[in-house]
Amino acid sequence: MKVGPDIATLAALMGDPARANMLAALCAGQALTAGELAREAGVTAQTASSHLGKLSAGGLIAGRKQGRHVYYALAGPDVAGVLEALTGLAERTGHTRLRTGPREPALRRARVCYDHLAGDMGVAILDSLTARSMIVGSGETLVLSAAGETFITALGLDLGALSAQRRPLCKGCLDWSVRRSHLAGALGAALLQRFYALGWARRESGTRIVSLSARGLEAFREIFGVAVEA
Repeated sequence: MKVGPDIATLAALMGDPARANMLAALCAGQALTAGELAREAGVTAQTASSHLGKLSAGGLIAGRKQGRHVYYALAGPDVAGVLEALTGLAERTGHTRLRTGPREPALRRARVCYDHLAGDMGVAILDSLTARSMIVGSGETLVLSAAGETFITALGLDLGALSAQRRPLCKGCLDWSVRRSHLAGALGAALLQRFYALGWARRESGTRIVSLSARGLEAFREIFGVAVEA
């Protein structure tokens, strides 16, 4: 008998097309109801309930009852990381959807990956911080330097509170569209929320796309040294 983690069970849970669509929808970081996930998967409410039960039992999602509805979300950022990596593998090996649609360029430019910024913009920001030795390391293992701490504090973030979280402060997350890392972890999530609060970026309703404002484009250019076309 084989011993160790059973990846076959998780692969089977993710491999069903309806469940894969549900998980992809939850990668946006928002909790969704069973009805909303049924529409994402293109299945009936009864079928969706069965799929959600399997995903919950498998530890991939968690439900929380609020009022008359149960809201489902990914069980944690590690689940989102696995899904992002699988998406990159599918892209690299040619297993892509037949229709990309008009929103594809915007999705590749800047999008939400669970709770942090991904796409061209997310990768460019991490590249900038790394080039200036504010973040050091490679792959998933990243560390904020003393210069980085000063820089992040000047942006209005509480490093003490971020460091106290159970998740890593900095972590590299392999970007499926760029195939290089963007910044995840507590700092990556806090930065995206700060961008929203400052009016530099906003989330497009019902999608994973992050739109950048004119003020945001200027700020990213001046503060991060990242130039992005309007």
